[in-house]
Amino acid sequence: MKLSAKGEYGVRAMVMLALCYDDGPVPLREIAEKENISYQFLEQIFLPLRRAGLIDSVRGPKGGYALARAPGEIKVGDIIRALEGPIAPVDCVSEGKSDRCGRTEACLTRGIWEKLRDRMSQLLDEITLADVIGLSADST
Repeated sequence: MKLSAKGEYGVRAMVMLALCYDDGPVPLREIAEKENISYQFLEQIFLPLRRAGLIDSVRGPKGGYALARAPGEIKVGDIIRALEGPIAPVDCVSEGKSDRCGRTEACLTRGIWEKLRDRMSQLLDEITLADVIGLSADST
């Protein structure tokens, strides 16, 4: 599985929000400038993150975006799933798509893809934003 720019930039933007968690909302323009990401592209990225309940938007002169939960409660896997969809190396082992392939019962390689999916998911679900920014679990 290769992440798209959407997934990569989404994680970077969420890390920035984690760094600013105690400081209040961060304007999207500030994130775009600091991370060298197009403002318009960030707008597209933040919509699914907001729908997934990972970020909140605050309107007004001191508005912007903030994490919806503490950095220790948001896993990198949550971000990737919100932006990229289910984590799977091939479609046939993606959540809810096991019937897509007519070879499921006879497929000799399916077990490989399932193990790879499970390990990728496990790793991404073990890493929180607090881990990425170096916070201890006690401070989240």
